[in-house]
Amino acid sequence: MIEKGSEAPNFTLDSDAGEAVTLSALRGKRLVLYFYPKDDTPGCTVQACDFRDALPRFDGVEAVVLGVSPDSVASHAKFRAKFDLNFPLLADEDHAVAQAYGVWTEKKMYGRTYMGIERSTFLIDEEGRIVEAWRKVKPQGHTEMLAQLLAD
Repeated sequence: MIEKGSEAPNFTLDSDAGEAVTLSALRGKRLVLYFYPKDDTPGCTVQACDFRDALPRFDGVEAVVLGVSPDSVASHAKFRAKFDLNFPLLADEDHAVAQAYGVWTEKKMYGRTYMGIERSTFLIDEEGRIVEAWRKVKPQGHTEMLAQLLAD
């Protein structure tokens, strides 16, 4: 389990634009890394659009927002274009990054047990350390709290 103050696990994932994004290359900036279950589903769309709408409030604080899910680069590109998202989406198709962050978990729905993403957000500082981790976040309203925290 990722703890506050620990070093964020490094990764390289392909973005919706097909470009490799490496965590360590973003040193010097604060990073909001959020994990979500699936592109273009009701809760995930609400969450992504909340980030889109809140992103202007992150200006001036040198914070980068990255969304991560197990969906493909093509799925991410379609989702980003459909909702005019203003931040990259990263494809973690083998769940390796989700596992490293402890968000690939057993879930239950309608009596069925399966593995999936636990909707979570990590605030990572300029040195690559975890400042805060929020798990089992609600899709709506979470970004408002993050924008406020970053502005302080």
